[in-house]
Amino acid sequence: MFNFAKVLTQNDMNAHDTIEIDELSKPYFVWFEENWIHDDLLHQHQKGQLVYVESGFQYITIQERIYLLPQNHAVWIPPHTIHKTNSHSEKIKLMIMFANIEKEDPFYSTVNVFSVPPVLREMIKYAERWSKLMVKDNDETVFLKALFNELPHFVEHSLKLHICLPRDKRLTKVIEYVHHHYRDEIKMDRLSENALLSLRSLERIFKKETGLTLSKYQQMLRIIKSLELLSSETLTISETAYEVGYKSVQAFTRSFQTVMQFRPTDFLKNIK
Repeated sequence: MFNFAKVLTQNDMNAHDTIEIDELSKPYFVWFEENWIHDDLLHQHQKGQLVYVESGFQYITIQERIYLLPQNHAVWIPPHTIHKTNSHSEKIKLMIMFANIEKEDPFYSTVNVFSVPPVLREMIKYAERWSKLMVKDNDETVFLKALFNELPHFVEHSLKLHICLPRDKRLTKVIEYVHHHYRDEIKMDRLSENALLSLRSLERIFKKETGLTLSKYQQMLRIIKSLELLSSETLTISETAYEVGYKSVQAFTRSFQTVMQFRPTDFLKNIK
């Protein structure tokens, strides 16, 4: 069982700062960083945590699930939830906000990934003025209490932008293969041989461990990768579709809309 009191660090040209989040006596703490550097270690906080990606994209592992936060998306991480963050984005702007939560709303006890609406986005940006403020400030407390009180109402629906890592060791080679070949047509018989399982057993165990069929798992990998590429704004929708393995833009759009509940064009508008 993990029992870490998390230390966040910021590296810059002039200093190496360390902040013990769980030792702060104030109810809220804001941390904004232009180029976030993280230690990639599993940890937990006594406070709840809101992570907002202003630009770039962020991967977060939470309780053996890997979540993607594209630009202008956020995740609510409940108190005492084991997690770690890492990013493949060259430059990432993150706003991380910690909060003592006393409300009993079920929203605060579950992980929620969501697109940040304009009003909440402006509130998060306004809170930057208190970034790394170590002492309690009444204005900060009043403002952030209002923000976190309203947070469940800002979230229209929680996106399922995650994939689960199976614990069953028989699926290790299967997962490695699917992650390396998600662009290609998956050969079920090859996976069955790698796992030393019958095809029926492989399908049953895979669904039990990940919550998804193999085809749905591959679809989720493709869409998550497409969000990463679209967030970088280096490829068009058409180029992205072919890059992640779809044979047509129409097929990609249908798949994207099935997972995300909106179209790739809507996503691009949201990150502008």
